[in-house]
Amino acid sequence: MHRLKILKTGYVTHDVKRFVLEKPKDFEYRPGEAAHLSADIPAWKDKAHPFTFTSLNDWPELEFTIKIYKEHAGVTNQLSKLKPGDHILLHDTFTTFDYRGPGVFIAGGAGLTPFMAIFRALYASDNMRGVALLYSNKTTNDIIYHDQLTKMLGAAYKNVFTREGVIGFRERRIDRNTLIDIIGDFSHRFYVCGPPDFIENVSGALLDLGAETESLILE
Repeated sequence: MHRLKILKTGYVTHDVKRFVLEKPKDFEYRPGEAAHLSADIPAWKDKAHPFTFTSLNDWPELEFTIKIYKEHAGVTNQLSKLKPGDHILLHDTFTTFDYRGPGVFIAGGAGLTPFMAIFRALYASDNMRGVALLYSNKTTNDIIYHDQLTKMLGAAYKNVFTREGVIGFRERRIDRNTLIDIIGDFSHRFYVCGPPDFIENVSGALLDLGAETESLILE
């Protein structure tokens, strides 16, 4: 276990917070890996929850980008109360997504976070060819790291909004019809991450449209 000082925090959306932590000496991890974290508070030390690294191994600090559920009064709510100088406990690391090559990444909300380190690593090595992102959120205010995604992916970055709430807005979800309209070709490799029902619905639609079972990489 590592006890890590919080160096910086800040909200990247109204309910997603970025935590920058000190990095232990000789600590290594790969894009797509996650860690079990808990607040270094007596009542919460043993209540760890999994979060994906959004930083890269060659960075001097660790970064986690975490959706805060204040209404649940759980781990993320406790983490949201921490400030620079406080500590977070890193219990262990494990793989959430193993990058297997170019493909279409499909994310729902905070399901983007396991993909960020993968995108950053590919972009840093000038290896984004064949990589695309289809990203679903309620509104534009819920998009995590929009500017960075635009820079890294360009025209291969597509957004879908389910609840924009503006005149002329047409609600759209990542369903069978959306996949046909935006992707069309289902011979790709697909990485899917989001809430359980999102993963189930999207992966089911992809298979129905001809994607191969072995081409689906799910969290």
